[in-house]
Amino acid sequence: MAKKLILAGVVGGVALFLWGGLSHMVLGLGEHGVQYLPQPQPVVAAMKASVPGSGLYYFPLTEASGKLTPEQEGGPWGILVYHASGASMAMSRQLITECILNMVQALVAAFLLSLVPGLTGFISRVGFVVAAGLVGAAGLSIEYWNWYGYPANYTAATIADKLIGFAIVGLVAAAFIKPAAASLPVERAKAA
Repeated sequence: MAKKLILAGVVGGVALFLWGGLSHMVLGLGEHGVQYLPQPQPVVAAMKASVPGSGLYYFPLTEASGKLTPEQEGGPWGILVYHASGASMAMSRQLITECILNMVQALVAAFLLSLVPGLTGFISRVGFVVAAGLVGAAGLSIEYWNWYGYPANYTAATIADKLIGFAIVGLVAAAFIKPAAASLPVERAKAA
């Protein structure tokens, strides 16, 4: 069973990685709802002058009680992921990391599937993996929409991307991971 789990994780992860490439580079799901600053130069210059270093920033700065000052009320707010240096078109390290992360996700999904008895049908096993993917994708994406104001179209595209990706992982995992309950009678017959 361990070999099948690892195989399901590797093949499912590679399939998820390939889907990610297709969904981002061809279909544009990864950038749905993302906009570019129309005049980035003054904003970048202001960030270089006022942001102390790389990090995740939330603005505006609130009082200790968490309340806004009267001047801030009704003004702009948001989050900023800021990297002070290192902008590059080279993404090889990120692509390798993404592929490994996809393999880990597929391995976890296959492992969880292997623990569930009674899913004898192929479609029910695929559905289990899709449901697991939905819990992760929708939970995090909807929280970011709620708390940080991520655009609704970005949120919906992200959830759709993950659902399709985990359907692909589910197809792979269901092909490798058979229900545990189905193998019990065979094992009992061998023991007798």
